[in-house]
Amino acid sequence: MNPHTLPHTLSLGRARLAAIEGSADASILDALGDIAPDLASLAIGFVYGEIYPRAGLSLPERQLVTVAALAAMGGLAPQLEFHLAGALNVGCQPAELVEAMIHLAVYAGFPAALNGIAAARAVFARAGVVVAAAARPAAAGSRYEAGLARLREIDGEAGVRVIASLQDIAPDLGRFIIEFAFGDIYARPGLDLASRELVTVAALAAMGSATPQLKVHMHGLLNVGGTRQQLVEAIIQIAAYAGFPRAINAALAAREVVAAH
Repeated sequence: MNPHTLPHTLSLGRARLAAIEGSADASILDALGDIAPDLASLAIGFVYGEIYPRAGLSLPERQLVTVAALAAMGGLAPQLEFHLAGALNVGCQPAELVEAMIHLAVYAGFPAALNGIAAARAVFARAGVVVAAAARPAAAGSRYEAGLARLREIDGEAGVRVIASLQDIAPDLGRFIIEFAFGDIYARPGLDLASRELVTVAALAAMGSATPQLKVHMHGLLNVGGTRQQLVEAIIQIAAYAGFPRAINAALAAREVVAAH
């Protein structure tokens, strides 16, 4: 045991990690035992013993935030697969996880979404999970009209201002955002709007390079029923996976959003 890891947080962490991993044997101990055993005990004690037990996000919501952050950052396939499997173990539905990866195409790009789907496929194959394709409901009216209505519902006037700011330089980009992101992706079944905004906030905060858009979607999370506590806890959760500097920047953005909201 690392001398700086409190025994009670290590015990709590082991219990929480066991629920996520579906095993009483923490694989991180074996993986790091020969090179950095203190890192393993610090991760168990702090991440799983102090962050995961916090109120404000359910365990499935914490896993959804985690997989969104890991997939958006890219290059972290082993950890992404571990947490996708963990998400299944704590009650996330396979269709939710697939939909979260599809949703990231808008905010992290198609390569991140495709890699996320590949990780999910590998995890589902090992677990014997089969995901049925969800039928998308037919939209009333045009994609543009439906997308614009959904943009207003989620992001309010802040979202409309983003589209307006593109009119003099890239109006087609604004149209694609409305038609594709909000008309196609947000209309899909599998995730409710609050979960989609939680995924979006986690992804943008973890990437750390899109603060204006992060603020818009923090407003969006609050607009569709998310709470201030959920917002703050999502930021604290990504500190473990994207680092404290990005979490601090996201927290400072959240302060502005909450004050304005």
